[in-house]
Amino acid sequence: MAPTLSHDSRSGPQARARDWAEIQERMLVPLYESVYDRLEVGAGTGLLALGCGSGLALLLAAARGAAVTGCDTDEHRLALARTRLLPEPRRGAPEPRSADAAGPRLLAGPAGRLGDDLRYRDYDVITAFDPAAPAGELRPVLAAVARAARHGSTVVLAGWGPPERCSASRVLKTAGRLAEPRGSAARVRLSGRDDLEDLARDAGLRPDGSGRVACPFGYPDLPSAVRGLLSTGLFDAAVEATDQQQVDKEIAEALHPYRRPDGMIRMENVFRYVVARVERAPARRREAPDAPSPKTGWPSPAHRPREWAGAHSCPPPR
Repeated sequence: MAPTLSHDSRSGPQARARDWAEIQERMLVPLYESVYDRLEVGAGTGLLALGCGSGLALLLAAARGAAVTGCDTDEHRLALARTRLLPEPRRGAPEPRSADAAGPRLLAGPAGRLGDDLRYRDYDVITAFDPAAPAGELRPVLAAVARAARHGSTVVLAGWGPPERCSASRVLKTAGRLAEPRGSAARVRLSGRDDLEDLARDAGLRPDGSGRVACPFGYPDLPSAVRGLLSTGLFDAAVEATDQQQVDKEIAEALHPYRRPDGMIRMENVFRYVVARVERAPARRREAPDAPSPKTGWPSPAHRPREWAGAHSCPPPR
């Protein structure tokens, strides 16, 4: 495993974003690759990532030849995605032809505002990979996709697998327990195929398949594991309800069963995903008005002016 920086996880949102990019996001690579293999993402694929985070899934798709676009509301994660996908040109290198030239695109702000981008860009695949995204926040975004994306586009939703197949779910229970004193509402996470399919249907999408992928969480040591889990945002309510030190301690205790003799932490997990399609009924063709009658010179009754209704249902005399 690649080394990580030794900065404190409490040093703010920028450091948390870096922890996500350096420690936690890579745990989902098997999910990304499995979906891309199934959908044959490659050259000629237009891909939009909702909640793209620090851009690792986009980087993997771009390496396959896909034209990628990502959006996110976390400015710190998005800044890291720009570093990965849009590095500053080297001195003496030619500048891009235009801002719209083929290449990665990163958009800041809520995904629900992507209406025009969805209408005027030809996306084949639209992903929502973040398993920590609350269902209530994801539903209106997917509804916007269903309204605006091209007919036939593929949408992929991901979530946690069955609790008995996810070691991390036992650790995440700590977040809910610590958040209870202040009555903090737990973030509703998708944890089953039916949950994902219901969400897709509610948004106006048609489920068209599903899959499971093993995504083990492996960390070189306990501090890295704590930092990685905190970077998901799933413990934010617990920190607000108690304090950072207590949350760190509780996570460390919950991780104890997964600590190996060499100090590494490993948790076996399974993630689910659902493949859905954007389907809209074709627009009804508007019939052209009937040609004027050769006898009267007036249109057929169905196309007469509204004021002819009632007493004037017959053509006025010449």
